[in-house]
Amino acid sequence: MSAGSLQGRVCIVTGASSGIGLETARGLAAQGATLVAVCRNRERGEAALASVRESTGNEDLHLALADLSAQASTRQLAKELLARWERIHVLVNNAGVFEARRRLTADGIERVFAVNHLSYYLLTRLLLDRLKESAPSRVVNVASDAHRFARLDWENLQGEKSWSFMRQYGLSKLCNILFTQELAKRVAGSGVTANALHPGAVGTRLGQNNGAWAKALTLLLRPFLLTPAQGADTSIYLASSADVGGVSGAYFVKRRRAEPTPEATDPRNAAQLWELSARLTGLPS
Repeated sequence: MSAGSLQGRVCIVTGASSGIGLETARGLAAQGATLVAVCRNRERGEAALASVRESTGNEDLHLALADLSAQASTRQLAKELLARWERIHVLVNNAGVFEARRRLTADGIERVFAVNHLSYYLLTRLLLDRLKESAPSRVVNVASDAHRFARLDWENLQGEKSWSFMRQYGLSKLCNILFTQELAKRVAGSGVTANALHPGAVGTRLGQNNGAWAKALTLLLRPFLLTPAQGADTSIYLASSADVGGVSGAYFVKRRRAEPTPEATDPRNAAQLWELSARLTGLPS
């Protein structure tokens, strides 16, 4: 990666107020991108951009506010992005949650599934025509090797019948990879690429909303975890490197292509998830 290689390119990063998202935003800004950081909280978002500005010297930084658990907020975000930016070259779907208990969103959808998968699907689809118009462009989906802990149960995708926080998180990451596969298939030949990645085991704020035990566990494990900057490396690579300019539909770990589980690469699963996601978001399939 070289400084200035993203000059004039509009890059959107969701979940950019901390952790991997913040460091992804920093890495893209350091290459001269016009950076749009999507955050839920204005104060934390402004603090994040101030940090990026100070470390990179890039002044072309912009804050967009949205609660990605709510489809109305995600739709409003897309509307504002499309009104503001005539071109969108990179979308990094990074926002994520980890919930110890089953919770529903304002739309009546289980929260982990809603934020970690449906927000990726909905925002990408709402911006897809603009991404095509701006080609070459890229969609980068932050998934995880936690998908290996999950199995597809179409009757229990939202934990309706049984609940396990690790299974639900892993399932959302499995959905990220399936969505990437189907998206890559549907945009083939358009100049848009779509890839997913595992950032590694990273010490972030993810899951700390679950109480004192989660914060204590994070502190205990932190010496053994990657830093957010290390975790963001593959996201930055997929968003910016010429090495992967023509690669689409792949899963990466440490900048290298990797094989997810057979369930995550089954085209029937990918097509079925796309159709279900369309129904849940009110979009045509």
